[in-house]
Parts: sequence; C-alpha cells; structure tokens
Amino acid sequence: MFTYAGTLQHKFCSVAQCGVLIGITIGYTTTTAMSMAAVKRSNCFHKYGHEAACHVPINSFMVISAIIQILLSQVPNFHKLTPLSVIAAIMSFSYSFIGIGLSVSKIIGEGIGKTTLTGIPIGKDFTAMEKMWKTLSALGDFAFSYSFCFVLIEIQDTLKSSPPENKQMKKATAIGISTSIVFYMMCGMLGYAAFGNEAPGNFLTGFGFYDPFWLVDLANICIVVHLLGAYQVLAQPIYGYVESWSKEKWPQNKLISKEFSLWGYDINMLRFVWRTSYVIVMTIIAMIFPFFNDFVGLLGACTFWPLSVYFPLEMYISRAKIRKYSFTWIWMQIVSLVCFIVSLVAAIGSTRGLIISVQLFKPFQSES
Repeated sequence: MFTYAGTLQHKFCSVAQCGVLIGITIGYTTTTAMSMAAVKRSNCFHKYGHEAACHVPINSFMVISAIIQILLSQVPNFHKLTPLSVIAAIMSFSYSFIGIGLSVSKIIGEGIGKTTLTGIPIGKDFTAMEKMWKTLSALGDFAFSYSFCFVLIEIQDTLKSSPPENKQMKKATAIGISTSIVFYMMCGMLGYAAFGNEAPGNFLTGFGFYDPFWLVDLANICIVVHLLGAYQVLAQPIYGYVESWSKEKWPQNKLISKEFSLWGYDINMLRFVWRTSYVIVMTIIAMIFPFFNDFVGLLGACTFWPLSVYFPLEMYISRAKIRKYSFTWIWMQIVSLVCFIVSLVAAIGSTRGLIISVQLFKPFQSES
C-alpha cells in the first residue's frame, strides 16, 4: 500500500482498516451474545410453546463472551491462532448448511413465502419513506457482506510459507470470495423464498425457525464458536500494532518486553493489560449499542468503498501504470464513483436507523 499509494493514502487506509476491525469486534460481541441467548430462547419455546414470552436479557451473555475473549486474547500472535481459525471456519460452514437446510425444508413443507419483486409492499403500516430508508440500510448490509478487508486477514492467518505467499494469496482469494458469494446468495435467496416479506433479519437468532429446536440450538452454538474464533483473528492486527509501538517506544521497560511464566504459560503484562482492556471496552460499547442490523449496515457503508474499491483500484492503477484519462482509467473511476454513491446513501440510511434505535433504547437493558 505504501509503495503504490503514498504516505497520506497509506495512513488513511490504515485508519479505515483499524476502524472496520474495531467495529467488527463490537458487532461480533453483540451477535455472540444474541446467539447464546437464542439457545436459551429456543429451549423456552420448545417447552412453553411458540407464543410464549421467552425474552432473554443479553448483557449477561455479553459478559460471558467477554470472559472467554479475554482468555483467548492472550494467544500471542497470528501463527498461534491457526487451529482456532480452522475451527471457526468449520463452524461457519456448519451453521450455513443448517440454515440452508432449514430453509429448503420449510419451502418443501409449506411452499414459498409471500414474495414480491420490490420487497415489502407500501401500505398503511409501511410508508414509501420508510421503505426508502430500509432499502438504503439494506445496501449497507450488502456492503458489509462483500467487504473484503476482514476476509483477507483470515486468509493471511492460514497461509503457509511454501509455496510462495503471493501465489497462495491469489488462489486463496479466489476460493474465499467465490465461497462467500455462493453461501451469501444461497442463504439470502433461500431464506427469502422460505419466509417471503416476513423474513427476519437473522433467521437463526430471530426465530424464523423453531423446530427441530435441537438443530436451531446446534446452529447457534456453531455461530458462537465461529465468532469467538473470528473475533481473535480480526483483533490480532490491533493488538499487534499497539504492542509493537509500545515496545519500540519503551524498549527497556521489562513490564512491556519481558515474558513471565505462570503455571506453564508465558504471560506478558502489556499483552494482558492491553488486550483485557480492549475486550472490556468493546463489550461495554456493545452493551450500549446492541443494534446489530443498523450497526452492521453503517459499518459496511463506511468501509466498503475505501477498503474494497478505492484503494485496490488506486494501487492497481499505480502498479499497472495505467495512463490518466485512458479508457481503462475512466471506467475504473466510474466504478469507484458508483460504489462511493452506494456507500454514501447506505450510510445515510443506516445512520437514520441507528438514531431511531437509540431513541427507543435504554442502555444496558437490551433483550433478545
């Protein structure tokens, strides 16, 4: 990035990258707690019926998630996280297949839900203005789904030194993006076909499905395990940056540089204090703003254009020495402009959704 884009854009890219990683860890904290609560709710619905008021406070589950993350965060670096990353990937495939299977089963058993080409129709309870805002917010969700910056980190986490990483990256990138597209499209289209316009934001935690309850429980457990691992993979660059900077700033400080042995484990005071503090702060923020869909939409909208479109195109133009105002340069700028407009309107829609959610919400009292 520094070689092809220059100092200023390199710094801007770094800030954007850190911003999206921080935002994702907040979002993963919320989603992990929601999936934990969904297991308890599923068992409640199975016992008392689908109409029962099985509301579960999620703050306690956020605390449980934070304790686990604090323990996992003491893993020193990327190389030690490979087994965790592999387990998280397996869990991701597992709950995706379960969701797809449940959708297909519902379609076969009950037929296709009530669907329309333009989504929920405008009516007395759903105005044209509300539909516009919801559509803009949904664009942010799409942008988040196809933001490549955090997929890249997970690919880098599992790379081996041989064959050469540049060859591995091309192959891993193609497989990673293709797999993501297939599963996103299958979950999205089959989920909409199963539920129609009544589709919940998350059909595993939002209880589009109630039965078989044990399978819904299993899917949510897989989500929890996946997000616990993915959180650590995505937080590692933030951990590493602060720790490297601190060691360069105060190289003689033993609390920063020295490893202490405790019960057979190497403990570094900087690593313990810094990473524990980070997890706690992210958890508190998640408790204050547990709005999954709007938060994800805003995050996707703000990061999709710079990290997935603008910087990659600018680096390619610089590396390939594409002449300014040539045909290739012009259509690349058009693509960048269109994606920028999409990100802008999606950010507006998601911000509006967040404002409404904040007005109706009492901090630290959220329920699933």
